[in-house]
Amino acid sequence: MVHINRVYTRAGDDGTTALGGGQRVHKDSLRIEAFGTVDELNSCIGVAVSAGIHESMRERFFIIQQVLFNLGSDLCILEDDKKRFAVPRVEAHHVSDLESWIDEWNEGLEPLRSFILPGGDLAAAQLHVARTVCRRAERASIALVREEEVGPQVIPYLNRLSDFLFVASRQQAKLTGRGDILWDSHGY
Repeated sequence: MVHINRVYTRAGDDGTTALGGGQRVHKDSLRIEAFGTVDELNSCIGVAVSAGIHESMRERFFIIQQVLFNLGSDLCILEDDKKRFAVPRVEAHHVSDLESWIDEWNEGLEPLRSFILPGGDLAAAQLHVARTVCRRAERASIALVREEEVGPQVIPYLNRLSDFLFVASRQQAKLTGRGDILWDSHGY
């Protein structure tokens, strides 16, 4: 259970921050970059929901935001410390959930014949922003994996989530009647 008495501690004034297991690391370390980008992604999704995600889509985004906190926890705590602490993590069923949601929505969408330009309504456009931030979180996590061990579902979840966000932007555009904005490679 998280219990926060004060927002500021002054402990980070030296350019370091604490991991979930208590270790102090530099604020620009790969691990901090990875879970900081996941936090940014969660905020982007919150903006998309607030911008007017179709009601039929909202519950899935609430679940995703919860799982992203698990993913942040998964990245914030070293693998050795996870043997000692009960830590929320991303699990295989979270990846499977994304895959089934992708398949469900994609089935009702027109097949793609071109790349899609980010746009549509504000929520669909914000989902495209979230998708690009998700890809950055994935890249940061992959860089971290080359140096340190992370939870086994972190990379698959981020990879699948970016695909989900792409399909979700198309679903949003469809449900709002805006449709996809297709790239015209020959017109400009």
